[in-house]
Amino acid sequence: MPSPVRPGLAVTSALTIPRAELTERFSRASGPGGQGVNTTDSRVELSWDVGRSAVLSDTQRERVTGRLAERLVDGVLTVVASENREQRRNRDAAAKRLVALVADALAPPPRTRRPTRATRGSQERRLTAKKQRSTTKQLRSSKPRRED
Repeated sequence: MPSPVRPGLAVTSALTIPRAELTERFSRASGPGGQGVNTTDSRVELSWDVGRSAVLSDTQRERVTGRLAERLVDGVLTVVASENREQRRNRDAAAKRLVALVADALAPPPRTRRPTRATRGSQERRLTAKKQRSTTKQLRSSKPRRED
């Protein structure tokens, strides 16, 4: 995950979260692990203080806090990983999740949809297809229908 040139988590080509701004906590995880699950701290909590981060511009900070508001606690984003038996693999999984969350939050908003109307030709084709289908079903009925 960390590159040799820039230590930290590379979110985009222009944004890298330095390792100094990340906080890791380890605890015992539930789940698989046999006897070792009771003795090893393989669960990882990776936290990043978005509000105090030096690498974010004001626009980026507003975008991240707005889009991840329900996940932030006092401006701190926390990601948990405990699905693997090894602490190292859980650290990598937590780092990938944090990068994905921040990258999604920083993505520009999608373009607004311009409403469009169906063309006259498509409307006519739809109505003629409905009429043909109706005629086909009427011909299948046991009683012949009277046409006016």
